[in-house]
Amino acid sequence: MELKKNPKADLRQYSGIFLQVGLVLSLGIMLAAFNYTKHERIVGDIGQLDDVVAEEEIIPITRQQEIKPPPPPEPPKVTEVLNIVEDDVEIEDELEIEDTEADQDTEVEIVEIEEEEEEEEAQVFFIVENMPEFPGGDLELRKYINQNVVYPEIAKENGIQGRVFVQFVVNKQGKVEQVKVVRGVDPSLDKAAVKVIQSLPSWKPGSQRGKSVRVSFTVPINFQLN
Repeated sequence: MELKKNPKADLRQYSGIFLQVGLVLSLGIMLAAFNYTKHERIVGDIGQLDDVVAEEEIIPITRQQEIKPPPPPEPPKVTEVLNIVEDDVEIEDELEIEDTEADQDTEVEIVEIEEEEEEEEAQVFFIVENMPEFPGGDLELRKYINQNVVYPEIAKENGIQGRVFVQFVVNKQGKVEQVKVVRGVDPSLDKAAVKVIQSLPSWKPGSQRGKSVRVSFTVPINFQLN
């Protein structure tokens, strides 16, 4: 025999409503619980603030004692000693005043003062009023260098070539001195360039304000293989 159920008495069809009602009730209980705890905390905090009593800190006013400087020492007493001299004392040392006026017969001794001659420092100029001149001019200077310079064999074998700049000074007598290389290429070429400059004949010295002076020159010597 089969049991017959009344569809109106079947509660499963109301399961969704029961679920929603349960969720609403649980949410309401949770909100009420949160509000209750928050209210308790706020009230407790206010009570704690009321119990705190603010104490004002009283700072005592103090004054620094004035330190009086010690009194200055008393100045030393000066006692004056008076030496009484009698008027009857004769003074033996008398001043003799001589006549200093000169006449024609007065002899005057002349003392000669020797002036020490200071030696002028040997200053080297680069540009002066009258520059030193090589015999025959610059063209002859180039010819002399080209004819007398010796190309080193070791430089020829190694194919070394270039331009060497040599600096020298023409002194007050027109002699060449202080020869040095200011820009070199190779030790062998530098040595050959210095040697040919040292062999230069005397120049006509340069002058400044009518006096002979020392003048510096820089000459390039070109070493080139054909």
